Amino acid sequence: MVLTTIADGVLDVAQGIYDTGADLLGEPTIRLGVTGLARSGKTVFITSLVANLLDRGRMPHLLAASEGRIAAAYLQPQPDDTVPRFDFETHIGALTGHPPTWPDSTRAVSELRVSLKVKPNGLLAGLQGPRTIHLDIIDYPGEWLLDLGLLEQSYDDWSAQALARAGTRAVGADYMAAMGDADGAAPLDEVQAKTLAATYTAYLHAARGAGFYDCTPGRFLLPGDLAGSPVLTFAPLVPGDAPRRSLRREMARRFEAYKARVVRPFFRDHFARIDRQVVLVDALGAIHSGPAAVEDMRAAMTEILSAFRPGRNAFLTQLFRGKRVERILFAATKADHLHHAQHPKLTAIMAALTREARDRARFAGAETQALALAALRATTEETVQHEGASLDVVRGTLLDSGKQAAFYPGALPDDPAHILNPARSGAEAWLDEDYRVMRFAPAPLTLRPGDGPPHMRMDRAAQFLFGDRL
Repeated sequence: MVLTTIADGVLDVAQGIYDTGADLLGEPTIRLGVTGLARSGKTVFITSLVANLLDRGRMPHLLAASEGRIAAAYLQPQPDDTVPRFDFETHIGALTGHPPTWPDSTRAVSELRVSLKVKPNGLLAGLQGPRTIHLDIIDYPGEWLLDLGLLEQSYDDWSAQALARAGTRAVGADYMAAMGDADGAAPLDEVQAKTLAATYTAYLHAARGAGFYDCTPGRFLLPGDLAGSPVLTFAPLVPGDAPRRSLRREMARRFEAYKARVVRPFFRDHFARIDRQVVLVDALGAIHSGPAAVEDMRAAMTEILSAFRPGRNAFLTQLFRGKRVERILFAATKADHLHHAQHPKLTAIMAALTREARDRARFAGAETQALALAALRATTEETVQHEGASLDVVRGTLLDSGKQAAFYPGALPDDPAHILNPARSGAEAWLDEDYRVMRFAPAPLTLRPGDGPPHMRMDRAAQFLFGDRL
């Protein structure tokens, strides 16, 4: 008993040293979490960030780079031997290939360590040599982060909320019909349970495809090695009687197992050790999908930020032990789909969409910022004449057809309230605008020595997220 207590204490001390950002060699470590919901561009963001740290010719707003203080940057083996390595080489190969292609999206947690040899500045510049700073980048699906809310819910609470959402969406009709034919108080039928889980999973995929974001449980969308296991074989049922060995009782048991064996270990093993965080959002895609998708995204962002507020949940309070995420960047991705003249409007919309989430984070002591960026610039800009008026357009290669096209997505409003108010009020469509989004293929790259891939504001993102530590 005494030896166990001592051992636990030693582990806590070692974990505390790791969490303060210094390893046993005295080299500081910054753990940067990168997350976002579907199609937000996490893989491209990390690939571009790493490539532009290795070759810093396009990073003028990362002060340590523009001042010439980053003497070298190189990839090292990651410190976590049980976490898959982020496959940087394959992803950069896809973006720089002939023809270039978008890399595969995030399917599970992965990690990459970039080590920077940084010269000191200020009064110590002439007294100290370069020091090594490790940047550990942790990539994880935003869908998994939304599962945090499940920790505070019972099976019946979650079922009521999930069915309320599915019942108002056209894509939920098949599951609502299948669920309506099920008797939760009847004895468990494993075939029926698997059918209900599969139908509910199909609904979640359809809901995500329709532009909705609050699709829990997140592992139903990205199961990884848990596919087909009982812990992912449950679905929401109308609350009611749950006799022993009944369908509803077993669904509730599997829901609790999902929280205990999937959700809690993720937060304990990965999330609780993050110092800085970027949350990527495909705001343009949500606007294109309509007011309902925008409101759903806003609510999802607020829910995600609850994960950065230790104290709301007893489990998180114990987990964080005083540690907190210091800086959080909310980034609207794919800014290259708009002419740069509209980027301030996109940034303002992003700030308004995440206002509640950012206020909560700041209250908890985290510094936040909203930004519009493009991790890889896939378009060029033009001004064309159309019906006697000048239009600022972007030109690129369409992903579906491979054809070159100039595209005008519509004018974003000067006042973000023109987007948020219809979304909050439940409007079915935008009244006076038609916002469109095209899918562009990556542009062929011809890089000069020392230049990383072309981007928009990745250097500003890097400066906010970790520039102060360099």
